[in-house]
Amino acid sequence: MKNIIQKNKEIIMYLVFGVLTTVVNIVVYYIFSNLLHMNYLFSNAMAWFLSVLFAYVTNRKHVFDSKNNQIIKEAISFFGSRLATGIMDMVLMWFLVNFNIVNDVVAKVVVNVIVVILNYILSKLVVFKK
Repeated sequence: MKNIIQKNKEIIMYLVFGVLTTVVNIVVYYIFSNLLHMNYLFSNAMAWFLSVLFAYVTNRKHVFDSKNNQIIKEAISFFGSRLATGIMDMVLMWFLVNFNIVNDVVAKVVVNVIVVILNYILSKLVVFKK
């Protein structure tokens, strides 16, 4: 069992910090939207930005153990890849729901699985490549 965990440590840590990133996103959205009474789009943008920042820091340190000294370049690459998958998320959601392929909840689950996998691949092969 210990070998399996050690062998898959990167993926396990990615999933753990992915859950925490989701929590950050929801909490930040709630704070801006419900406690500070900010516009929901502004609240969502702040939630996205702060959760991606949290994801970058945790992925850099705890998931991919990056030693890259070009932190700004790496961060821009990370934010850019997350922006790209975020746009893809919106387009796929629109397509699946607008053309009645599946209902919105099923679409959200399917699209989120695709986005999580793509985020991992982009992080591993582009952002934090060794």
